[in-house]
Amino acid sequence: MGNSRELHELTLIELAASIRKGDVSPVEVTEHYLRRAHERNDQLGAFFAIADEQALEQARGAEKELLEGDPADRPLLGVPVPVKDLNLVEGLPFTLGSTIFKDFIAPMDDFVAQAIRRSGAVIMGKTATPEFGLPCYTETDLAPPARTPWDLTRSAGGSSGGAAAAVAAGLAPAAQGSDGGGSIRIPSSVCGLFGIKPTRGRVSEGPIMPDLSGLAISGPIARTVADAALLLDVLTGNHPGDMYTLPRPERPFLSYAASDPPRLRIARTLGHPIEGAGVHPDCVAAYEDATALLADLGHEVIDIASPFDPSSVPHFETLWYAMATLAPIDQAQVGMLRPLTRYLRERGLAVSAAELCAAQGALQGLTRTALATLNSYDAILTPTLAQPPAPVGWFEEVEPAENFERQKAFTPYTAVFNVSGQPAVNVPLHWNADDLPIGIMLAGRMGEEPTLIQLAAQLERARPWKDRHPAIWH
Repeated sequence: MGNSRELHELTLIELAASIRKGDVSPVEVTEHYLRRAHERNDQLGAFFAIADEQALEQARGAEKELLEGDPADRPLLGVPVPVKDLNLVEGLPFTLGSTIFKDFIAPMDDFVAQAIRRSGAVIMGKTATPEFGLPCYTETDLAPPARTPWDLTRSAGGSSGGAAAAVAAGLAPAAQGSDGGGSIRIPSSVCGLFGIKPTRGRVSEGPIMPDLSGLAISGPIARTVADAALLLDVLTGNHPGDMYTLPRPERPFLSYAASDPPRLRIARTLGHPIEGAGVHPDCVAAYEDATALLADLGHEVIDIASPFDPSSVPHFETLWYAMATLAPIDQAQVGMLRPLTRYLRERGLAVSAAELCAAQGALQGLTRTALATLNSYDAILTPTLAQPPAPVGWFEEVEPAENFERQKAFTPYTAVFNVSGQPAVNVPLHWNADDLPIGIMLAGRMGEEPTLIQLAAQLERARPWKDRHPAIWH
């Protein structure tokens, strides 16, 4: 390159521009990221599969396209972007984080992979996820645990833990993740990244995977707000048969990252629905620091009580238990499941149709009540997590029932916005005295990702984090 910056130091947008200008070739970029992934993956547990052959074939195809012209509708042409292993990518493993499916190769791309491929991106591999994406940490029987690059004794979170570890360590410029109870925001927080859980209906999860509850959706994990906004533009879209849909935005999400928002009314609360779950002083400090910064930027910040109370938790648990039953498993294979998965699945199989309908209806009623309050504000500020990054093995050292309680206490803020369907982002504004990232969360009105992108980009300009890297980055 013509300057001293290494390829992995470039943002997603800078990398795409450098490829288009001919400063660097897609093959060179892909080889760089594949090499870094192979060198560091044993330490980080970021990838289940690194797709050397397929990625280089795609990179050579991107080079040919560039020689033949500059396709304007291919914004990520030649840029490596990995896909989480809860999504189908033709010809690559599709394990769902489980040894039951360790030998299964996807026969097709799902709609998320199709969207990434249409953008011209090189799908460089499949990132690690816990079994069926159920826990908030990424420890499996398939591969080493996913670890945050900021402290290799600590978890990268979950269920998009591999995706976040890859981006934070410079093994990918950005990554696709998915979020059913915080699974983009949790790993983004513990890995010091910006992540977006989009509004329900923004991204299609078809054609194979159902999302009857409306809890889960794919979204971007990236180092900068603009990078995440561009990847969200790539992922956005609906298909016939989707249960939840949204019209495309009036203009690209990326365009909102370049301008400040008007003065906003921002509600803030430390309240959450998990009884007995305390909030660590580091997480409170990050929240207070973000409050002060928002006020300094001219926004009105107003204290409110959380509109989500403990009555919502049993209903959410019923849905989570039911989701644990979706994977097609023979009774003879149950013993291959991890203890937590077996625990959740047993409870899911015991849920009656009446109980499931009642839980879904109760959560809809609670959401209607909550939105009557929250829609008075342009955004809602909370901590992302109630504790700093957890040590690897901390959730697993206890029995499954206690494991699940620990997860709830660790993540009391995130799942409410999966229930409501609102967009929510993790913003990496704070690092504690141990140099561990502590995220804050901003949620918005339904369909208002543009406001969150504008606001987060304003925070990023005021307190840049892009060039703050863990030691393993170098």
